[in-house]
Amino acid sequence: MTDTTTGAELRQFVERFEKLAEEKSQIADQQKEVLIEAKGRGYDVTILREIIKRRAMDPEDLAERDAVLEMYQSALGM
Repeated sequence: MTDTTTGAELRQFVERFEKLAEEKSQIADQQKEVLIEAKGRGYDVTILREIIKRRAMDPEDLAERDAVLEMYQSALGM
């Protein structure tokens, strides 16, 4: 490859990455807006975040996490 070809290809990779970073930022802003809207309607945003996190987890990992949490709470008399 020539320096010109290498430079052009490198520029394409950088520009694609920058475009994706911008899209990611826009999506994050939209997610914040959704949570602000939910909060405005009276929902607990902390709980919503936990639900979203749990829904994304593998069911087996979630079950194991819940079992350990229950065990710890029981040990603490909760």
